[in-house]
Amino acid sequence: MLRSYCEPQSQHRLSKSNRACQKCIDWIPLNTYQKIQQLKTFCPPDEWLTIHTVDLHTGGEPLRVVVDGFPELVGGSVLEYRRYMQRNYDHLRTTLMFEPRGHADMYGCLLLPPNDPSGDFGVIFLHNEGYSTMCGHAIIALTKLAVCMGWVEAVEGQTQLKIDAPCGRILSYLTVESGEVKDIRFHCVPSFVVDLDLKINTPSLGEITWDLAYGGAFYAYVDMNKHRFAFNLQGESYRRLIEAGKEIKKSIQGSGLEIKHPYEPDLGFLYGVIFTGDALTQDVESRNVCVFADGEVDRSPTGSGVSGRMAICHQRGELGLGESMSIESITGSVFTGKVHELTRFATYDAVIPEVSGNAHIVGMNTLVIDPSDPIQNGFILR
Repeated sequence: MLRSYCEPQSQHRLSKSNRACQKCIDWIPLNTYQKIQQLKTFCPPDEWLTIHTVDLHTGGEPLRVVVDGFPELVGGSVLEYRRYMQRNYDHLRTTLMFEPRGHADMYGCLLLPPNDPSGDFGVIFLHNEGYSTMCGHAIIALTKLAVCMGWVEAVEGQTQLKIDAPCGRILSYLTVESGEVKDIRFHCVPSFVVDLDLKINTPSLGEITWDLAYGGAFYAYVDMNKHRFAFNLQGESYRRLIEAGKEIKKSIQGSGLEIKHPYEPDLGFLYGVIFTGDALTQDVESRNVCVFADGEVDRSPTGSGVSGRMAICHQRGELGLGESMSIESITGSVFTGKVHELTRFATYDAVIPEVSGNAHIVGMNTLVIDPSDPIQNGFILR
């Protein structure tokens, strides 16, 4: 009887082409097309690195979750793991995020031990420029994946996960009804406003009014209703949004304004620019378009960005304790943000935001790295 799979790698005899197992080929004295129907598993040579991922999206924003094959990282906390990866395996970040395995807007994460035994797991986030301090769409996706993979039991009612991100511990919750995940939400780290109605001069956009807030990452928030831009918050303005976001970010970074986290120097930098404006969808209250890292556009409303907006809206008197706002993205996907709790963080009045959304699995990947491939570490074209 013909086989359609290979035995364990140690029992293989690779063909001269290294493209298939010679032992399997010998079993199938058929024509080429019949062999295609039977030989459906590529067996990479032992010296190739093989990385397994599960890919998801949250509101259209991709998340590539590495589940096996990545070299072991050394450290005692998420931030230490992140520093170790930056020094030793940054080439694998580009391998996984860049073309030909990814694209300019790809996003991913590595799962790690928690900072202490009370946590469930830790996570570091990857993108085209480097490493995020927080990612809400990833938290939502990982919470969904934890149930789908059986990492946590899908019990009826509410289940809590304690996830250690670079910015601190995130509490996420999922609600299961009749075996189905009905609701996913998370409580972010304390989120706060640094300053409102700041001014910055830009080369082509002129003077920009913006707010600086933190929701696990620092963002510059630019209200479209306060400016007369020659672009909007729709897909037709995608390229112009990238250019404007990068220009504003570069202008702020070059202004001499120091952005500091109260406790962690690694968290003190401007991550992105979020354009806010009126929603296009009935019964949705606002729209976010986030341009982050090196010109990536978030397809979701941006979970950490929604967290920072909850702090801004509360400080402006637009949202009170327990009040919520629905916010859509450039794709029309929606997160709900809520002022869950009031707190104090260092010298700042802060909020604990609650952000709700949903995620979906789109595929499982076995990614291989051929050491003879001259572009094995990837590239980006826009």
